[in-house]
Amino acid sequence: QVQLVESGGGLVQAGGSLRLSCAASGRTFRMYAMAWVRQAPGKEREFVASITWNSGNTYYADSVRGRFTISRDNAANTLYLQMNSLKPEDTAVYYCTQAKNTYIIIDPRAGPLPGMYWGQGTQVTVSS
Repeated sequence: QVQLVESGGGLVQAGGSLRLSCAASGRTFRMYAMAWVRQAPGKEREFVASITWNSGNTYYADSVRGRFTISRDNAANTLYLQMNSLKPEDTAVYYCTQAKNTYIIIDPRAGPLPGMYWGQGTQVTVSS
């Protein structure tokens, strides 16, 4: 059974930083692409960033490129999202997601997200 548990969310002032973590279990972590997706109040879910199984490729939404960094530690079965220069518009619930199929690439330019497993989410609130 796949489990994805996010942590690290909270309240931060604009311009500040947060680091989200996602502890994964239930499958061989190093075989699966991972992604962060967020949902702001009243809005649809939005792709934030993704990373391939071996960290060889990363992809970012235009809105976060240059401010956020996705990374993973396959030995620790953990996914990260370092968020710097946070803006009020970054306020959302952030979800950790894992591809259902092995060795795929999650490229937002290719269309909707493929089949994914989802964590329960962690709230990030950025005050102005």
